[in-house]
Amino acid sequence: MILLYYYNLGGHVVDSETKAIFLDMDGTILNHYNKVTNRTKEIIDKLRTEGLLVFIATGRSIEEIEGVVPEGFQVDGLITSNGMAGYVGEKVVFEHSLSRKLVETIIDKARENKVYYELFPYGFSRITLSQDRQFVIDEITDPKPESVGINEWLSRKQAIKGEIDWVESIVGEKFSKFYFFARTKEKINRWIDELDKLKGEMDFTTSTSSLHNVEVMVANVNKATGIKQMLNRFNVSHEKTLAIGDSNNDIQMLKFVHHSVAMKNAPDLIKDLADDVTEYTCDEDGVCHYLKQRFFNN
Repeated sequence: MILLYYYNLGGHVVDSETKAIFLDMDGTILNHYNKVTNRTKEIIDKLRTEGLLVFIATGRSIEEIEGVVPEGFQVDGLITSNGMAGYVGEKVVFEHSLSRKLVETIIDKARENKVYYELFPYGFSRITLSQDRQFVIDEITDPKPESVGINEWLSRKQAIKGEIDWVESIVGEKFSKFYFFARTKEKINRWIDELDKLKGEMDFTTSTSSLHNVEVMVANVNKATGIKQMLNRFNVSHEKTLAIGDSNNDIQMLKFVHHSVAMKNAPDLIKDLADDVTEYTCDEDGVCHYLKQRFFNN
């Protein structure tokens, strides 16, 4: 079946200048119901067969990826948690960790402000303290606010249902990121202001991928820094890179790569800084269509 699909694509790679492709997930290869289609998987398979390197560059942790991709989905490497970690197969290429002191300080402040949070320890399920369970659950009580994307709402519902490990105390010593969510833009913006104030005392980076969330990573770490490390690992030059994304946490990535592509469903800010915009949205297999047209010219 795969061979038949490759035959239907026809020909060899038209764009001989690109060697490494970096793909965001949410709003890019993931549709708004948090799934990567088989068509997207197949075009990635074909590109890799033709000798191109294809990477995921996502805000998601590695544990969040498996459940949203088709069976047999493979890429050459993963950049996860907005550049905090990188993987090639089972091997860790790079890994950054939030300090224990920063983790504890931010949780205390999140509790004071009753802000929904998920903390991601490396190698374990995401965690939230049991004593904070009620205000976290309250934040995702139906009905869904109109301005919250269905993909983010479903992800939070799924997290509450079975992906968060409710713990009595912080476990682990290595943490990839914090994820924060609020059902109103006003609340998340107040929380972002609180985090910005804390940056005056402690060193860390924040990033957003929607109007209702913010994430915390190690200072000066982002998708672009992760891409640089992957390029070094595979000995690929910057001039041979292409990336596709749709949101604010893709800005550094899109600015860094040689050829940047924004999704049709991206906000104007992202489209304005990109070299190209896909003809179709993430719900219309926009990445698949773009890659097929650019690399196979049919």
